Amino acid sequence: MPEYAVEDVKKLLHLFQRLDRGRQACELRGVKPGDEIDLSREHVVSVFETTHTIPSVGFIVWDRRLKLKDEYIGLAGDRIRDLRLSGVAVTREVRVPLVCYTGDTSPAGIDACPDVFRAKVLITEMSFIRAKHRREKIHKFGHMHLDDFLERVDRFENELIVCGHFSTRYHPDEIRRTLWEKLPPRLRDRVQLVL
Repeated sequence: MPEYAVEDVKKLLHLFQRLDRGRQACELRGVKPGDEIDLSREHVVSVFETTHTIPSVGFIVWDRRLKLKDEYIGLAGDRIRDLRLSGVAVTREVRVPLVCYTGDTSPAGIDACPDVFRAKVLITEMSFIRAKHRREKIHKFGHMHLDDFLERVDRFENELIVCGHFSTRYHPDEIRRTLWEKLPPRLRDRVQLVL
């Protein structure tokens, strides 16, 4: 979570623990854009800045692998071993974005991080869907509109896009119907709604 929020969330968790009369074991870690957290040898989380009314961040979970550098492809295994033993770096890190979580953000938050559009799974918000809602006001308060997605339809490479945080002004049936009508099939087929 953003660094500034750690102490307040600790207090909130303490209150929940008192009400529940039990411990909620968790590690709260304050982060800032650019930070990376190693989850395992194969997975790392990167932190990127999003745009909201308070400081906010998004997260990408990456699969990372070591791959043989191009200049060593085709060399015999014993030759590669000898190079490695002599101190030559024969591999390079390759990362694939697996899951991206944006939290609340205006379009500027996703536009500033192109990997959002490349993650296999994107979990994001789509607070507003009606045409009458003014996007400049929505963006000012750090949210997105369906039209923001439509303007970026060709950028979404994600296999699955999970959209939530819809305004309570909308009935779930209206959300489903509107998205079915407005999203092009190539995007609609990859969108799941959290209602």
